[in-house]
Amino acid sequence: MKQLMLGNKAAARGLYEAGCCFVSSYPGTPSTEITEEAAKYDEIYCEWAPNEKVAMEAAFGASLAGRRSFCGMKHVGLNVAADPLFTMSYTGVNAGLVIGVADDAGMHSSQNEQDSRHHAIASKVPMLEPSDSAEALAFTKLAFEISEEFDTPVILKMCTRVSHSQSIVETNERVVPARKVYEKNAPKYVMMPAFAKKRHPIVEERTKKLAEWAETAPINRIENGGKHIGVITSSTSYQYVKEVFGDTVSILKLGMVNPLPDRLLKAFADQVDELYVVEELDPIFENHCKQLGLKVHGKDVLPMCDEFSQNIVAEAFGKKTETGPAIADEIPNRPPAMCSGCPHRGLFYTLKKNKCTVLGDIGCYTLGAAAPLNAMDMTLCMGGSVSSIHGFNKAGDGENEHKTVAVIGDSTFCHSGMTGLANIAYNQSNSTVIILDNSITGMTGHQQNPTTGYNIKGDPAGQDRSGGIMPGDGL
Repeated sequence: MKQLMLGNKAAARGLYEAGCCFVSSYPGTPSTEITEEAAKYDEIYCEWAPNEKVAMEAAFGASLAGRRSFCGMKHVGLNVAADPLFTMSYTGVNAGLVIGVADDAGMHSSQNEQDSRHHAIASKVPMLEPSDSAEALAFTKLAFEISEEFDTPVILKMCTRVSHSQSIVETNERVVPARKVYEKNAPKYVMMPAFAKKRHPIVEERTKKLAEWAETAPINRIENGGKHIGVITSSTSYQYVKEVFGDTVSILKLGMVNPLPDRLLKAFADQVDELYVVEELDPIFENHCKQLGLKVHGKDVLPMCDEFSQNIVAEAFGKKTETGPAIADEIPNRPPAMCSGCPHRGLFYTLKKNKCTVLGDIGCYTLGAAAPLNAMDMTLCMGGSVSSIHGFNKAGDGENEHKTVAVIGDSTFCHSGMTGLANIAYNQSNSTVIILDNSITGMTGHQQNPTTGYNIKGDPAGQDRSGGIMPGDGL
């Protein structure tokens, strides 16, 4: 059956059709809807975890128990989950395990613009990268097959434009593989040094086999066009290249972006006069081609920063750019603002009025740094406010303690703030931490979290009582 689907919804459909039984994630734009859509299938157990590290470890446990599992996150969430990721590469899996990560080129809702392909390369884990909703569905299913065939977790890399755009997909029925039996195997799963040392050569051999598989995999395909220019590309950049050039250039469209198919890259380069790489953010394909001895253009004509567009690609190749109709009337700016009734608004007003130094955190309350409040001095990462105020006050020799505060929301506190608070108590700084209780995860669309008392489906759940904080306390 053909349907019009958001990329994230299509990935969730892929989870359903692949027989995935367990999903644990932490919400993060632009990845959130994968888990929200998966939760609509009663056949899949879904949950919001306190953070991405917990989500990945829970998904690994479900894989170990013999069920296909998934965890989803945005690009900075993969940093949080990197600890289990790198070691899961060594252990491998039992049932298939897929990790969904959504990059945010252009930083529409993120504090940095990192390229998650680095994580795949560094952890030696295969990565698939769909370019539209149909591929999001198909690649999700394929990822489980690769995971089980090669005994590895597999990363499915989305991006804002693929996650949040719609295209036609063909749906099929759900097929649930038989549950894999768990068998005790300490040399495989207990990663103490003596066992881990023996697993590393297995990882290297697996990478060679995956690279060989990639040479003939249908998801890496050459689209023959004009021979004057050849373009190596993937993901949404592929869509831009097709819109700009149509069939007038040859394209090597990569669906598996780690490991890369060396022979296929060389063969493609041999059949064109000039070779270009069109890839958002870092020159990963470009540098790999140069290591193979190929003469290639990339970041010498295309930008390193921000997301691409049809016009950016067209301009780089000296082609005509398109402009839409313009509105003659001047439209006033409408910058984002805190919601009416948000507890952060009054707090930031008070902190500014009292000329406090405010170390902030990740969430919609980052808007406290914007006019008219202008009341936030720092935002770094999830939980960073609590840890940073400790260092700030320790280094300040007591000078700033009376006018410096950390501000953090309840979901972020459960995510990464608790350990920072433990550090304050243990190492004895005189630090004021203000936890704003929204009783929801506000910025990513009002998802449940451990403080709300409800699970992803809205059913009653356990409630975090850390520090005596309860929803509705109005802290």
